[in-house]
Amino acid sequence: MTPEQFDGVWQRSRCLFDQAAVEAALDRMAAAVSTQLAGTNPILMCVMHGGLITAGALALRLQFPLQMDYLHATRYREQTSGADLQWKVSPSLPLQGRVVVLVDDILDEGETLARVREFCLQQGSAQVYTAVLIDKKHERKIPGCQADFVGLEAEDFYLFGYGMDYRGYLRNAAGIFAIDDADY
Repeated sequence: MTPEQFDGVWQRSRCLFDQAAVEAALDRMAAAVSTQLAGTNPILMCVMHGGLITAGALALRLQFPLQMDYLHATRYREQTSGADLQWKVSPSLPLQGRVVVLVDDILDEGETLARVREFCLQQGSAQVYTAVLIDKKHERKIPGCQADFVGLEAEDFYLFGYGMDYRGYLRNAAGIFAIDDADY
């Protein structure tokens, strides 16, 4: 797609949450994480690429000692539907005995977060928490899959912005947008 075509997708989209609403949600998430995890010396683990913006924004709001790391496991690979999980980068910090907070952009079906969580536990993490900016509401989630910390809930639309992409673009949109049906 061309930049002009992506601009058209953006223009046809509908804003579900503006930047102020997302920032307020990040404030609430940070307060909840702080209440539960301050003093645990956690690793804030960004799930790339989608979790990049959320992890950075969340980290700036957490006023206690923590370490940051990232991993890259993906099912979408710039497509609009998921496939098999592909590991691109493993964490660099040892997870043995550590509290890990997996930070991602969205909890959709939950397969990626569930598998990444299981990986962290297999590496010896003491506890693994999940923090997502958006929890998408539908019936296709893996049974029992839920995030520990959630910024916002959204209906079952294809979303972009604040780290969520449309075909590898539009992650940088300052808000959460639902694409038009014509662009799906």
